Amino acid sequence: MAAKRKVNPELIDDENPELTAADVKRMRPASEVLSKEFLDNWRKGGHTTRLVSDAEYEASKRRGRPKSENPKMPVTMRLDADVVKFFRAGGEGWQTRLNAFLAAHVKRASKRTSSRSPKPAKSGRRAAA
Repeated sequence: MAAKRKVNPELIDDENPELTAADVKRMRPASEVLSKEFLDNWRKGGHTTRLVSDAEYEASKRRGRPKSENPKMPVTMRLDADVVKFFRAGGEGWQTRLNAFLAAHVKRASKRTSSRSPKPAKSGRRAAA
């Protein structure tokens, strides 16, 4: 037979005694004891006695930063050390500045290419020398 463990007297809570076998036998499912409205509210996350409307519940699910219309795409790329040093020298926000610099370049380049007449597509092969 296993030896009983010593109980730390500081952990004894007179207001919340351990359940006895008789207590467990008397227990009934919450669905038998609580109202349907209370249980529905609880399932929706309204862990209070106040009933939560469907609109309040939906609003509570939308937390955090709003979704961007043009979300950033995570990428991994290798850059020259001097390029990274240049942007990092500007302090915090260097990745945002690098993104703005690249976005400006894309905008200028797309203006140049849209003003030219379209060229025929090249094949991916080089001409033999």
